[in-house]
Amino acid sequence: MNIDTLKATAAAMVAPGKGILAMDESHPTCNKRFEALGIPTTPEMRREYRTMLVTTPKLGQHIGGAILFDETIRDCVVDGRSFVEVLTEQGIVPGIKVDAGAKDLSLRPGEKVTEGLDGLGPRLAEYSELGARFAKWRAVYAITDTLPSQACFSANAHGLARYAALCQKYDIVPIVEPEVLIDGDHSIERSFEVTQHAQQTVFEALADQGVVLEGIVLKPSMVISGSEAKGRAGIEEVARQTLRCLLSTVPPAVPGIAFLSGGQSDEEATAHLNAMHHLGIELPWAVTFSYGRALQAAAMQAWNGQQDNLMAAQAIAYHRAQMNGLAAQGGYAAQMESPA
Repeated sequence: MNIDTLKATAAAMVAPGKGILAMDESHPTCNKRFEALGIPTTPEMRREYRTMLVTTPKLGQHIGGAILFDETIRDCVVDGRSFVEVLTEQGIVPGIKVDAGAKDLSLRPGEKVTEGLDGLGPRLAEYSELGARFAKWRAVYAITDTLPSQACFSANAHGLARYAALCQKYDIVPIVEPEVLIDGDHSIERSFEVTQHAQQTVFEALADQGVVLEGIVLKPSMVISGSEAKGRAGIEEVARQTLRCLLSTVPPAVPGIAFLSGGQSDEEATAHLNAMHHLGIELPWAVTFSYGRALQAAAMQAWNGQQDNLMAAQAIAYHRAQMNGLAAQGGYAAQMESPA
C-alpha cells in the first residue's frame, strides 16, 4: 500500500469544484432506462451513450472521477480509444464498481447485504492493470419503524470495510457508500437516526480492518425525509441535518465526502449540496457530489439514441456537471438553470 498514491488519487477525485460521475449502471439498470425512452438495449447503444458522456467537451472542468461498469472499463469509445484513455485525457480519474449487488440478508426479511468479496483481490489487481484508480461498493439500508436491524448495520459495515482494505492493498482508493434509502414515509429525524448509526458502524469497521482514512472517499446519502413523507423537510433543513450527522460520525482525516443523489430530482440534489456551503459551518473535508441519474437523466433523454442529438445531449451533460461543480463550492443559484 502506497499511502501517498491513495492520498493523491482521493484529492484529485474531490478537487475544488469537482465531483464524481457515477456511470456504473449494470446492464439491467441501463437497459431499463433505455427501454423507457425507446432506445435499443444493445451493447453498441450502451457504448454510444457512454461515449457521448465521456467525450463531452470540458467535462473534466467539473468532474474529478468517473465510476465505470465492468463492460465499460474494458471497452473503447466509438473512435477506438479506450474509455480509460479518454477519461484520463479529460483529467478525470477512472474508477470501477466492484460489488456484486445487494442480496437478501438471511433471516432478515426486507433487508439487504452487499456481496462480492469472493475473488475481489484478483479482480482489483486486474482492474488496476486496466487503469482503475478507485473503486466503489454500495451498501443499502431500508428504513421502516423497526428497520434497519443491527444485523443489517453490522453485516454491511463489515463488507464495506473488508472491501476498502482490499482496495488499499492494491493502491486503489475505495469509495465507501452506505446508502440509506429515501423510499418510505419516514421523517427527517428518523433518517438522521439511521444514517448516523450506519456511518458510526462503518467507521468502527474501517478501523477494525486498518483502513487508512486519508485514502478513502465517503459516498453517503443526505439526511432527508422519506419520498412519501408528509411535510418533507426543506432545502436548508436537509443541509443542516446532513452536516450535523456527518460532523458527529466522520473523522477529519477523510479527504472528501461525495453525496449520492438517491432519488432526488436533478435540481433538488444540486440545491441541497449548495446549501451545505451556506450554513457558516467550517468543514474538515471536501463536500461534493457523486451523482448518477441526477447528472445523466436529462442528457440521456435528449440523446435518445440518435447521433443527430449528440451535441445537444453533451451540452446538457456539461450543464449539469457545471451546476453541481458550482454547488460544491456554494456558487450555485436556481436562476442559473437553463431551458436547455
